[in-house]
Amino acid sequence: MKTVFKQIAVGMTALTLAFGAVASDKGTAEEAMAMVKKGVALIKSSGQEKAFAEFNNPKGAFVQKDLYVMCYDMLGNNKCHGSNAKLIGKNLLEIKDADGKFIVKSFVETAQKSGKGWVDYKWPNAITKVVEPKSTYVEKIDDVLIGVGIYK
Repeated sequence: MKTVFKQIAVGMTALTLAFGAVASDKGTAEEAMAMVKKGVALIKSSGQEKAFAEFNNPKGAFVQKDLYVMCYDMLGNNKCHGSNAKLIGKNLLEIKDADGKFIVKSFVETAQKSGKGWVDYKWPNAITKVVEPKSTYVEKIDDVLIGVGIYK
């Protein structure tokens, strides 16, 4: 009987550690905001072209855990995307989430109206493929917005 309880305890510990590892791979709201601020600083110091190249580098400083930078102009054209380079140069203004909410349009509206803020929507998790609640922090700089999203 002690052996069974010992095996259960070891199994539960392993599950706890596994879930902890998955949770630690998720970026936090604070980390997302810090990454946006760091990105804004890079655009100011190096210009958009150099900054976008760095944001697009999948092994660079702007891709951490499940966080990455994306940038759009105010017309919805993707300027950089740390997770999916195929989106660069495409107009995504009309893209909708699982509930029909215009995502990029909401990014642009938030950036134009407030200069910065959070946009909530639902999006498939790249790892699990499950549609999950997501929130992206966006900030306007010059004629573009920079954003980093977190899964809730």
